[in-house]
Amino acid sequence: MESTDNDAFPEEEQFQESVSLFRGRGRLIIGGVLFFGALFYFAFLSFQGSTVYYLTVDELQDKGSAAYGVQNRVSGKLVPGSFLRETEGTVASFALADEDGQYVMNASFDGVVPDLFFNDHSEIIAEGSYSPEGVFHADQIIVKCPSKYASEA
Repeated sequence: MESTDNDAFPEEEQFQESVSLFRGRGRLIIGGVLFFGALFYFAFLSFQGSTVYYLTVDELQDKGSAAYGVQNRVSGKLVPGSFLRETEGTVASFALADEDGQYVMNASFDGVVPDLFFNDHSEIIAEGSYSPEGVFHADQIIVKCPSKYASEA
């Protein structure tokens, strides 16, 4: 009986088929892992860049001279009666206090201030730089949601 190459080593053929099948699947698996790895990496970078940290008034003042001229975000409560706006311009000055009202910081902002929410109960996040004179020069201000405000009756 004569044997052909196919009949002589059936295990070898199966092995060759499984190896070639694995090569195709292996490339697909490796490509998928690389694709999803890159996807997760870029998602991580985008979320990390959108995270915003801010200091409280007392934390900023505790930094001392290290805070001067550096871009910072500071959060505080508007000191009642401290908000003043120039009549012929866009410069506003105000004071921010920490949660207890123990630490107070003067601040200024040159721009349009949201009148509707800028009241004596406002909680403000200001982004800008702290000067050696003790004034925080804000480039941007964000007024937190006023939904917590209680009516004065």
